[in-house]
Amino acid sequence: MKILLTRLDRVGDLVLSTPAIASVRRSWPQAHVTLACSRYNAVVVARNPDVDALAILEPSADPRRFGADLAGDLDLAIALAPRTLDFRVVGASRARRRIGYTYVRRYATRLFARRSLTDLVISEADPDLAERGRRYPVRHEVDQILGLVRRAGGETVAHELVLQIDDRDRAAVAQVPPGAIAVQLAPRWLSKGSTLASALALFGELRALGRPLLATFGADAREFGTRVREAGVADIVLGDLAFGAWAAAFEKSAVVLTVDTGATHVASAARRPTVVLFEHQYFNLNSQEWAPYRVPAVCLRKPAGEGAAELAGSRAEIVAAVGSLLNV
Repeated sequence: MKILLTRLDRVGDLVLSTPAIASVRRSWPQAHVTLACSRYNAVVVARNPDVDALAILEPSADPRRFGADLAGDLDLAIALAPRTLDFRVVGASRARRRIGYTYVRRYATRLFARRSLTDLVISEADPDLAERGRRYPVRHEVDQILGLVRRAGGETVAHELVLQIDDRDRAAVAQVPPGAIAVQLAPRWLSKGSTLASALALFGELRALGRPLLATFGADAREFGTRVREAGVADIVLGDLAFGAWAAAFEKSAVVLTVDTGATHVASAARRPTVVLFEHQYFNLNSQEWAPYRVPAVCLRKPAGEGAAELAGSRAEIVAAVGSLLNV
C-alpha cells in the first residue's frame, strides 16, 4: 500500500498532525508513507519514525505539478491541513482515495475541495459560531485530524504527539537551568492587549514564584529578545535555537508561558505544563481548537484594551496560572 500525507503550513500544526501520522503507520504497518511538507515545517518530522519519505514543496513550486510528480499507484492521500494548497497536491496525486477536511462555513473552499477529493469531512470549527456562546463545542485540532484517519479506515489510533528530542539537542541547551519558567517571546506580546512595558513588568512579577526565568525567541522577535536581554529581567535569553534545541529547552523547564500556538504545541510535545495567552478576539474557538494538548494547562484571554488596570490584571492572572502549574 502507498500512502501520501500532506501538511504544508506551520510548525505547530504539523506537530498536531503527528498523532494522525502515527495512526496511519499503526493502521497500515506495511504501507510506504510519504509526507509532503514545506521547507519551513520539515524540521518537525526530520526524525519521525512513522514516515518513510519526505517530499518538500518549495515556495516557488507549482502545487499541482508537485502533486502529479508524487503520483504513482497511490492507494490513499490525506490532506492533514484544511487548505486549498494541500487539496491541490492531494488532488493532483490521483490517489484512489483522497481525503481532507474544511470548516463548516468555508463554502468556497468546500466547493473547491469536492473537485479535488473523494471524501470531504466538515469540521464544526468556525470563529463566529464559537463566539456566539461559550457552549459551542469545538474539538481539538488533533482530534479533527484523527477523524480523517478513521474516515480512511484506520482502526489503530494514537493520541500522543511525536517529537524526537535527543542528547545532542539537550547538550545544546545545557546552560538552561532546570525547572525554569520558559517564556516564549513573540510579536503578540507587544500588541492587542499586551505591550512591551507590560511584558517586561511581567518578568519582574514572575520572580515572586522563585524559579529561574528563561526567555526564548525566533526570527520574528529578535528585537524583542534584545530588549529583554538589555533589561536584565530574565536569567537567560536564547534566540534562534535549532528546532530540536528549542524543544529541549522547553523539556528542561517546569512551565512554558506563551502567546504563540506554535510554541504551545511544541511544549505539549515536550510534555510540559503550559500557560497560553490567546487573543481577545475568537478566544472561545482558539482556546478549544488549539489549546495545549494532554498536558496540565491554563488558557487565558488577553484583555480587550491596554489600560494600566487591564494590563495589571492580565499579569496577575498569568502569574497565578503559572504558579498553579508549578504545583501540579
